[in-house]
Amino acid sequence: MSLPLSGVKVIEFSHMVMGPAAGLMLADMGAEVIKVEPIGGDKTRRLRGAGAGYFPMYNRNKKSLAINLKSPMGQAAVLELIKTADVFIENFRPGALDKLGFGYDDLCKLNPSLIYCSEKGFLDGPYEHRTALDEVTQMMGGLAYMTGPPGRPLRAGSSVIDVTGGMFGAMGVLAALNERHATGKGKRVTAALFETTVFLVGQHMAQKAVTGEAAAPMPVRVSSWAIYQLFDTKDGEQVFIGVVSDGQWKTLCEAFDLHHLLNDPDLVENRDRVIHKDKFLPLLIEKFKSMNKSELMEKIENLGLPFAPIGKPEDMFDDPHLNASAGLLDMEMEDGGRCKLPALPISLDGERLGLHLDPPKAGEHTREILTRLGFDIAEFENKGVI
Repeated sequence: MSLPLSGVKVIEFSHMVMGPAAGLMLADMGAEVIKVEPIGGDKTRRLRGAGAGYFPMYNRNKKSLAINLKSPMGQAAVLELIKTADVFIENFRPGALDKLGFGYDDLCKLNPSLIYCSEKGFLDGPYEHRTALDEVTQMMGGLAYMTGPPGRPLRAGSSVIDVTGGMFGAMGVLAALNERHATGKGKRVTAALFETTVFLVGQHMAQKAVTGEAAAPMPVRVSSWAIYQLFDTKDGEQVFIGVVSDGQWKTLCEAFDLHHLLNDPDLVENRDRVIHKDKFLPLLIEKFKSMNKSELMEKIENLGLPFAPIGKPEDMFDDPHLNASAGLLDMEMEDGGRCKLPALPISLDGERLGLHLDPPKAGEHTREILTRLGFDIAEFENKGVI
């Protein structure tokens, strides 16, 4: 498969999730992404607990250059590398890279065609110098309020803002690359956690503007659909079922021998059913609880109605759909073990974007990259620069 970003070179100064996620998206689409790390590697590699999966998930299809950027020789070598690059990605605190000579003003003079992508906590404004994290902006931007029950704001169950912030950064890079075809000039692209969070809650802001009423947190919201919830099954499991059209309502009633409900004038349209749930919901709860999970899911699937089992992340390793459709990429971890992790959720001409490089070991490609630039590797080693 010919990858759309083949020939594009990206230099990535990043750690944790947001910056690496932006680089991952470009790498999966064929860009050569060189991750510049300190000697010994990015500290993200050594995180434990909830952070243990950050590095393997967001750093495949990249090369690793481990070098001492505080040494003049190391700094000069990386600046030579940046002269050859199309894109630079960073997600350090404001001003950190300026002190090292890798700020926007320095690099755009060095390489006027360079697209400089900063992944930050906030865009320009009163908050721009604050330190931000995914969870910080979920709390202040309204997402945690919408996710938890009243009085108990709750962050989403993944690094959703880091990842979507990285995605918006990658989107800005792609737009800048396209514009560069016409202008020949680079551009500064900035994506931010706070603004990403606010964008994601925009539908709730619009709801307030349209209805005059503030959106309720998701656990206590009044759904737009009369049937849109979890149901218990006979074997102690749960299945989510949604009925989102009048045609689906008719199909459900006929399939579960509830024909009399179709003659009730209070239940003709969805908006009426939302008000009069008490007339049918107890009947459905009883019907569904008389069936095992697998039996209920099979029947609902055959009817063409929306449904879902309650999956856990670890269940996805063995998901038949993902495994049949190249949705999981089998890669080698840093410790030599293997793991299947999600591919980008897009296909091009029906083909999924795959794996061409395992997550790199720290400094795995250092000698290759410096040799390509014409440097004497022995000198770098003797001076402790790599």
